[in-house]
Amino acid sequence: MKALYLLLLSSLLILAGCTGVKSVSSGLENQAYLEILGNPQSFPNGVVVKINDNMEFPAEVNAPNAKRPKGTVYAIPTGSNLVTISVNNETIYRKNIFVGAQETKQITLP
Repeated sequence: MKALYLLLLSSLLILAGCTGVKSVSSGLENQAYLEILGNPQSFPNGVVVKINDNMEFPAEVNAPNAKRPKGTVYAIPTGSNLVTISVNNETIYRKNIFVGAQETKQITLP
């Protein structure tokens, strides 16, 4: 009887130590992406991209490929953004774009 009581007590302790089912919820990262397309030979040193007149970075121009996208993409904030692209301090593209979370916006240069 004492052995049965100890067995029952130890099994209750083991069951009480289990935490049960845990669930984890996560959403999409609040980030959008920008890809610059055009003729890479026309822009051998790349371009300078400015987002909302406060974020500036150099970017390379990717060749457009309809079958499979490959090339460099750049992370930008989601929502409405003023994108300015310049080469040698000359603006060649300036437009207000809207991008959602995990969306990639492709800009084709002339």
